[in-house]
Amino acid sequence: MRHEHVVKNIVPNSIADEMGIAAGDKLISINDHTIEDVFDYHYYINDEELVLLIQKPDGEEWELEIEKDYEEDLGIEFCQGLMDEYRSCRNKCVFCFIDQMPKGMRETLYFKDDDSRLSFLQGNYITLTNMSDHDVERIIKYHLEPINISFHTTNPELRCQMLNNRFAGDALKKVDRLHEAGIQMNGQIVLCKGINDKEELEKSIHDLTAYLPYLQSVSVVPVGLTKYRDGLHELEPFTKEDAISVLETIERWQKIIYEAYGTHFIHAGDEWYILADREIPSEDTYDGYLQLENGVGMIRLLLDEFEDAYKELSGDGRVREVSLATGVLAYPYLKDMLERLQLKFPNLKAHLYAIHNEFFGERITVSGLITGNDLIRQLQGQTLGETLLIPCNMLRDGEEVFLDDVTVAKVNESLQVQIDIVKSSGQDFVNAVIGENYE
Repeated sequence: MRHEHVVKNIVPNSIADEMGIAAGDKLISINDHTIEDVFDYHYYINDEELVLLIQKPDGEEWELEIEKDYEEDLGIEFCQGLMDEYRSCRNKCVFCFIDQMPKGMRETLYFKDDDSRLSFLQGNYITLTNMSDHDVERIIKYHLEPINISFHTTNPELRCQMLNNRFAGDALKKVDRLHEAGIQMNGQIVLCKGINDKEELEKSIHDLTAYLPYLQSVSVVPVGLTKYRDGLHELEPFTKEDAISVLETIERWQKIIYEAYGTHFIHAGDEWYILADREIPSEDTYDGYLQLENGVGMIRLLLDEFEDAYKELSGDGRVREVSLATGVLAYPYLKDMLERLQLKFPNLKAHLYAIHNEFFGERITVSGLITGNDLIRQLQGQTLGETLLIPCNMLRDGEEVFLDDVTVAKVNESLQVQIDIVKSSGQDFVNAVIGENYE
């Protein structure tokens, strides 16, 4: 199969520039090798002697011989960062969050990716049902790692049911090949009440320990349930008692695994501890925070970073009034941190607001899913001080836009207050609140 990759841009004075490659050209092959995607490209351009087949916009083909240093870049940027189309998900998972989103949002939010290449590049979790034997061979060949895998259960029949894919059980066999090849992996289990919890969770944890040490960590997170579940599989929310039971299971297995392997391996999402009204564990139980993106250890890291920053503060009489918006989940922890800051800065007024998720439903409590409209509605008429502080995870990565396409500028206009976006660390939180060295 012939793959053609359109050149978007050429770095000035680069090898590609010197060879006459230009935007609009197509890369056909390197040293007679077909280039499927970005991994093939970066693998084959490392050689010191290259033969590139380039097709010009008029159809003329150029065969360019290049001599360069090992691993020297050519200076070509392609129209697609992946150099291939993203692969969409073939499953119909009973817990899929995208299926629980309302209509009328931007189209990109409804795209379900399940692409092993994005797992390596962006940290996405994949189910393996979209992964061919060829894909596995390429991962092993290029030693792409870590690969993040959505296990959910190791029971093949149950996995087929949960993912609504008759191949979902057999797909787990690919983990055996990755493990044999020494490819580092991380895993996750989205826990659904009455489906893959209790005995099934016990079995899954037991089975997954067989992949140590290359399977470095596995997170267990509760299913997220929005108010838009009409026509979907009936799922119940977890109770406090359920959360306590889940934590007891995980903590028991942590002790067993730590004694045998020196790692805790299986980790509970922060939500379990809050729901169970249990203290967040200490830093050493998180094994280097391998599952932060899954909401595992985020609160502990924030608390410890805050503590380190707090110890360095001498305090003073500065006068400052600010407001902060957060999700229901983090509210009690931020409240405690603000109260402690006010002990050292007695003239500091900080108004903390827990934003209830009216858009998705009250069961969604994380700040990363708060919309601009919810923010506006709930803060209208509130005391906001000179600045409103919001966490960066409320916004699209690299943009000042909320999930519902409302911009920061729109929120600023509606609330008539300056808005500062706060990075995720405890030090950034302290700096933003007290107005010191804040960028």
